[in-house]
Amino acid sequence: MKKIFFVVLLFVVSTGVNASRINISDGGGQYLATAEKMPSPIGGLAAIYKKVQYPEIAIKAKIQGKVYVMALVNENGGVDDVKVLKGIGGGCNEAAIKAVKSTKFTPGQVKGKNVKVKVALPIIFKLK
Repeated sequence: MKKIFFVVLLFVVSTGVNASRINISDGGGQYLATAEKMPSPIGGLAAIYKKVQYPEIAIKAKIQGKVYVMALVNENGGVDDVKVLKGIGGGCNEAAIKAVKSTKFTPGQVKGKNVKVKVALPIIFKLK
């Protein structure tokens, strides 16, 4: 059931069908759940994955999986905040937050105007 919820959540957040307002406030306004043009990491998800440092404790404990995060992307493409939707522990949640916060995004747009948008992202941790 949880997997279905997250798949639906990722689909809804990643599609640009409706520009409904969500009341997540960073003191400076609201973030859209969707936009005509959704924000995307400059360099793609690969740019985020390059910044992820696999925590030593997670390596020793052989922790693998996906950390789902919600990034609050401002109208300039900067990340204002990152929240963990589903974590795996072992320091992986914190590593995912750090990598996403340090990433620049292309701004979301509605009718050609840059807007604040929230974006769900999966950060994969896999041991080699």
